[in-house]
Amino acid sequence: MSPVLFQPRPRSEAPFEAAGDVLRVISDPRTPVFVTVHASGRRRYGYWQPYDSATNRGGCYVALSTPVCDRLHSEGRIMLGDPLVDPAKTTYRVWPTRTPATPIRIPVTPMHAAAQTLAA
Repeated sequence: MSPVLFQPRPRSEAPFEAAGDVLRVISDPRTPVFVTVHASGRRRYGYWQPYDSATNRGGCYVALSTPVCDRLHSEGRIMLGDPLVDPAKTTYRVWPTRTPATPIRIPVTPMHAAAQTLAA
């Protein structure tokens, strides 16, 4: 059996398919998401997952994909709240940006010449 060669991908090139899942977590008002920026510049996005006795899961800190969150932030799809500064790190609340609704354009038909003379 021949060995399968995998091309390792740098962490900065993480797949962006998870963006929908990350936005779903960030948009849930019951799940506050934070980013911690350490003094070294390292960033870590995450949230606290409460314990669920039905599934026997949770009660732990869950990290989100940093490259995906950084890309969402650079695209303006998430924003950071006010900083909480500590000597070794700074913590921000992560919020989804609200996209304004696109205005509805109602097409206007031009008036015929006869209707224009009657309107005048």
